[in-house]
Amino acid sequence: MTTTTLTKQPATADTGTTVPYAARIDHVSKSFGRTGAQQHVLEDISIHVAPGEFVCLLGASGCGKSTLLNLVAGLDAPSAGAIETPGGRPALMFQEHALFPWLTAGRNIELALRLRGVPRAERRAEAERLLELVRLKGAHGKRVHELSGGMRQRVAMARALAQDSQLLLMDEPFAALDAITRDVLHDELTRIWRETNLSVLFVTHNVREAVRLAERVVLLSSRPGRIAREWQVDIPQPRRIEDAAVADLSIEITEQLRGEIRRHGQH
Repeated sequence: MTTTTLTKQPATADTGTTVPYAARIDHVSKSFGRTGAQQHVLEDISIHVAPGEFVCLLGASGCGKSTLLNLVAGLDAPSAGAIETPGGRPALMFQEHALFPWLTAGRNIELALRLRGVPRAERRAEAERLLELVRLKGAHGKRVHELSGGMRQRVAMARALAQDSQLLLMDEPFAALDAITRDVLHDELTRIWRETNLSVLFVTHNVREAVRLAERVVLLSSRPGRIAREWQVDIPQPRRIEDAAVADLSIEITEQLRGEIRRHGQH
């Protein structure tokens, strides 16, 4: 059985060879609609996510962040450019937990293991291990309606980890949670990311969340989404959302974001 390792290792392709990136997005553009009446959502996006790197995509609502994540996940195809994920198909975690309510927490995770081809005899133990990793030990038999919002997102995270992917895609997974629960899950995500070999591409419109979590923040302009600027976040982990360094960088990024929104409003 393949399990998530607890020390960071270089990402590898299916051939076992080490690769220099977990995701490579090269000059990607995306349009919707028929020829002559197309809506240009993304334009000439190039981002390389290194093995073990945590990258946040930041931008105003409607700038194409989720569209780009869907392209990386393989749920849609770019209109131009290329996307490579050498470690295999990425795991995707949505804003809503998307758990099956008729299954227990553990069975939701076991379903992902089943789809991955893990033998039936091994699924229960692996689901329990993943629940323990997200601090939900003993929750295997709990129904979805018995879980709080934060607990449901933990189960959703465990289910994403069950896919055993080198790359975890997260589409505003904590946006619907209250501030305290979100803060706790920031801690949990940081811990899991630091313990494993995962690369993370995380979508948010919350500047402080991006600075709290990421090693690199990529700001997209409003439609069509283009890369406006990038920041390396050199603040040591673990970070707190109220840390002075987090606040200072958040102010700088917020000013840049406001400028992009103003420019968009002038067109």
